[in-house]
Amino acid sequence: MPVVAIRAADAIGQLDRFDAIVDARSPAEFADDHLPGAVNWPVLDDDERRAVGIEYKQISAFDARKRGAALVARNVADHLERWVLDKPRGWKPLVYCWRGGQRSGTLAWFLDQIGFRTHVLEGGYKAFRAEVIAQLERLPQPLQFTVVCGRTGSGKTRLLHALRDAAAQVLDLEALACHRGSVLGALPARPQPSQRAFETRVWHALHGFDPARPVYVESESRKVGNLRVPEALMQRMRTAGQCVEIEMPDAARLQLLLDEYGFFADDVESFCRLLDALVALRGRDVVRGWQQLAREGRFGEVFLDLMHLHYDPTYTRSIERNFAGYPMARKVRLADASAASVVAAATSLLA
Repeated sequence: MPVVAIRAADAIGQLDRFDAIVDARSPAEFADDHLPGAVNWPVLDDDERRAVGIEYKQISAFDARKRGAALVARNVADHLERWVLDKPRGWKPLVYCWRGGQRSGTLAWFLDQIGFRTHVLEGGYKAFRAEVIAQLERLPQPLQFTVVCGRTGSGKTRLLHALRDAAAQVLDLEALACHRGSVLGALPARPQPSQRAFETRVWHALHGFDPARPVYVESESRKVGNLRVPEALMQRMRTAGQCVEIEMPDAARLQLLLDEYGFFADDVESFCRLLDALVALRGRDVVRGWQQLAREGRFGEVFLDLMHLHYDPTYTRSIERNFAGYPMARKVRLADASAASVVAAATSLLA
C-alpha cells in the first residue's frame, strides 16, 4: 500500500480522521509549534540535526548524508520499537516534517513497509503554517463575538469559564497565551508559547466554532503578554462585537486580585521587578512607593492603588477608544467573584 501525500488544505480540516499525527522534526522544532494533537518522533534530535547540517555545509554533502542516514535509521528503529509494536493493522498515521521531505518520507516509508495506511503531509509543517495564516484572516469574519468587558479584577475570566461550562462557545485568549494580559500577568512555572504556537491554538479554537452561535471573548489588548493577537480577529472583536460589561464592587475586586496574585507574596522581589515596567507611565516615586508597600507585605494597599491609579484609567481609555459596541454594552453586576455569583451571571447571559 503506497504512502499517500495529502495537501495541507485538505488535511487541515480532517485531522481527526487519522489515528496519530506524527511530527518527525527535532524536539526544538516541535516545541516551537506543531499540528494540534501531534506527537514527536524525531528522526534526528537537535544535536544530531545541527551536526549533520554543519557537515553538509562545511565539509561534504555526501558524507553528511551517510552520517545522517545512519542516525535516522537508528532513531526510526527506536520509535518503531517504542511506539508501533502495539498498533493494529488498520492504524492510520499522518506523518510530517518541515517541508515534507526526507525526514517524514523516511519514517513514512518504514510505516508503509510494515503495512500501515500511511499519509504524508505535502509541504510539511511549512505548508500547514501557511494555511493557518491564511485561515486566520478568514475565520473571524463570519463569527459573532460577544466581548466581555470589565475593569481589572471584575471576574471576566471566571465568567468566561462559567460560560464554557454551560456549553457556550468561548475563546479564552489568555488561556491560549498562558498569560493574564497585564504587566503582572505571567503565570508561575507556565512560560508563554511561541507566537506561532499561539496562532495555531487560536486557529484551532476558531476552526471549531459554529458561526450560528455567539462566541464569548474577553476585551483583550492587541498583545497578551508578549504575544500578538491575530489582526483580523482583533479587528472583528473591536468593530463587530457586541459588548457585555461586568461590574463588581471594589472590595470584591480587591479580594479577587489578592486571591489570584497571592503567589507574589512568596517572591516579592519578582513582583517589584515587574512593577518597574510602570515607571514610564506612573513615575519612579509612585512605583517605589508600591514596591515598599509590597516589601512590607501590604499587598492589599498595592493592588488597591494599582486599580485606582493605573488599571482603571487605562481600561477606560482603551475600551472607549477601541470597542465600537461598548457604549451600548449590557451591564452585568456581580456582588462578588464567588462561583454562585459567576454562574448566575452566566445563566442570565445565556437565557
